[in-house]
Amino acid sequence: MLAAWVDQLLGFSTGALDAIRRDERYPSLMGWARKEGAELLGGDVALAQALAPVLWNQMPLQRLGFRIEALAVPTPQEPCWCDSGKRYGDCCARVTLPGQVPPNLMWMLLLQRLRGRTLHDALGSDHVPAQALLEAGIVSAESGQSGRAQIMLEALFDNPDWQGLPLESEPAFELLSDLYQERGFTRKRAALMDSAVQHGPDFLRGAALKRLCLRYMDSDDLPSARETFIRTLEAMPNEPALAYLESMLLLHEGYPEQARSRADFWRRRLVLRSDLDEDQQAFLEQLAEDPEATLAEQMIYADEELAEPLDTLTRLLQEFSSASRLSLAVNADGRLEYQQGDLDHARYQMWRQHFTTDNEEAPGSGLQGDPWHDARPWLDALCLHPEWLATPAILQELAMALAGRFGNLPWMFDSIFSPLARRFEDWLAAVESGDCPFVWSDGDNHILFRLGLALVIGMERGAREPSRQLAERLIRLDVEDSMGLRELLLEQLLSDDQNVRALTLIEEIERSWDEGEEPWLGLLLGKALALYRLARLEEAREALLMVEQANPWMLRLLVRENPKREPVTGHSPLPGSRAEAWQYRVLMRPHWAATQGALRWVDARLKAPVVE
Repeated sequence: MLAAWVDQLLGFSTGALDAIRRDERYPSLMGWARKEGAELLGGDVALAQALAPVLWNQMPLQRLGFRIEALAVPTPQEPCWCDSGKRYGDCCARVTLPGQVPPNLMWMLLLQRLRGRTLHDALGSDHVPAQALLEAGIVSAESGQSGRAQIMLEALFDNPDWQGLPLESEPAFELLSDLYQERGFTRKRAALMDSAVQHGPDFLRGAALKRLCLRYMDSDDLPSARETFIRTLEAMPNEPALAYLESMLLLHEGYPEQARSRADFWRRRLVLRSDLDEDQQAFLEQLAEDPEATLAEQMIYADEELAEPLDTLTRLLQEFSSASRLSLAVNADGRLEYQQGDLDHARYQMWRQHFTTDNEEAPGSGLQGDPWHDARPWLDALCLHPEWLATPAILQELAMALAGRFGNLPWMFDSIFSPLARRFEDWLAAVESGDCPFVWSDGDNHILFRLGLALVIGMERGAREPSRQLAERLIRLDVEDSMGLRELLLEQLLSDDQNVRALTLIEEIERSWDEGEEPWLGLLLGKALALYRLARLEEAREALLMVEQANPWMLRLLVRENPKREPVTGHSPLPGSRAEAWQYRVLMRPHWAATQGALRWVDARLKAPVVE
C-alpha cells in the first residue's frame, strides 16, 4: 500500500510541478488537479483536490524569486481551499492522505528540472532548504548526473551555518568528496575537508578526519595519520568506525599484535551499545579475533560485482603447489636465458582475450590503464582456468593488477601476495642456482624481472623486509638495474629509518657509475637525508650543494608547504627542470617531513648568507 502511494505521489507531484510552472497561478493548478491530476490517482478527484494545496504550499515560485506563496489552512467553517465552493470541514478536511508528503518534495523535484541560468538563480536565492539540496544531489548522483550532483552538493555545503546542517548530510559530504576525487578537483576536495574540520558539527568533522586519516595512510604519511586519528577520536569517541580505522593504522605501522589488542578493546567498549546492529557486532568480534584477515575479507567483498571471483582467486592462490619448472638454458654468450614454451604461449594468448589492458615492455613500466574498470571477465576466466597461474607471463600481469589495487594495504599480504611470492621464489631459486649471468634483455627474462618488480611493490606495505630482500636478489641478478629497483629500495630504507643501510646502498650505486655519469636527483636527496639523520651534518651539507647544482628548483620546492603544482605529462621531465624537482618532491618530501627538524635545517641553509 505504501509503495503504491509513493508511486502515485511522485507521478502526481511531477505533473503538479509542470502545471504550476506554466503560469505559477493557484487556480491553474486546481484546474489541472481535477482533470489530469485525478487520473494519476486512479480517478479520485477528492484526493487530487486535497493533495494539490499541500504541494502548492511547498512550491517555490520563480516570479517571487523562488519564495513560496503559502496558503493558510482554512478553519472547518471557511470555504475550502480547493475552490470547490464547499466548507473546508465538509470537503478536503474529510480526506485522509494515504501516506506522508515529504516537506521538501517540490523543491527537490524542481531542482531536478532547472537548467542553466535559472538553476543558478534558484541556488543563489538562499531559499533552498538544505534537505532538498541533499536529496537532489544524491538522486542526481544515483542517476549518473555527476556534474549536476556536484552543483547541488556544493550549494549544500556553501553554507555559513555548518552547525545547522542535517544529520543526513554526512553521506552527502562523502559523496561530494568522492565526486571531487573522481573528477580531479583536488583543491576543491582539500577545501571541503578543511571546512568540515574547522566549521562542521562533530559528525561531519569526524567524517572528514576519517577520510584524511585514510588518505595519510594511503600516502604512507603515518605520523600525520596517527595525529589525525587522535583528532578523530576526540571528535567522535564512541564511533564504531574507529575500531577498524585504528586497526588499519596499527597494521600500517607494523604492529599486528597491538592491532589485535586495540580491536578487542573496541569490541568490549562498543558491543553493549543498543544502537549496534548484528552485522556491526559480528564485524567487531571478527576484528578482535584476527584484524588482518577481517580487513582483507572486507576489502575483497567491498565491490559486490567482484566479490565472488576475488574470493575464489584468493582460495586458488592459497592452494598453490610448488611452481612448475622453468625452461632455462645457457645461450651462446654464456648467459642464462628463460624461454616461454608452446603451452605458456597458448595459455597467454587465451588470457589476453580477457585481460585487455596494455602491458608496456619497457623496463620499469607497468600496465597502461586500469584493469579493474572491467575486471569481471578476466577474473572469471582465471577462476575457470587455474592452470594459467603456472604461466609466468600471466602471473606477471596478474601481480601488476593486484599490486595496483591492493599493494598499499598491508593486511592483503597473507591472502594475495604471500602465495604469489612463494611461487616466484621457487623460479628465482632455479635461476640463481644456474650460476650464470641473467640479464633483462635475453630471451623472455624480462617477464620474470617484471613479475619480481610487481611483487616487490605489492609486498612493500605488508612485508617490508621480504620486499627489500627480494629487491636485493633481483638487483644482484640485474647489475644494470633495468627496472630502477635501487631507487625503490632506497625509498624503502629511508621510510624505515634504515639510514646506515641506505648509505651503504648509495655507496654501491656511486661505485657502479661510469666516469662522468651524473647522479640522479633522488639519490642525492636520499643521501643528504640519511647523513642528516646520522648527525653527519658537514657531509649532509655537501650533499645539499650537489642537489642545488643538479637542480636549482629542488630545495625550494622541498621546503615549501603548498607550492604551485607541476602539470602531469606523459614525458620524462628534463634534468634540472622544475618538473623534475616536482617529481622528486612528491617522492621524497614525505621522508623529509617525517624527520624532525630536517626541513627547517634545509630552509635555514637556503636563507644563510653565501660566504665568499
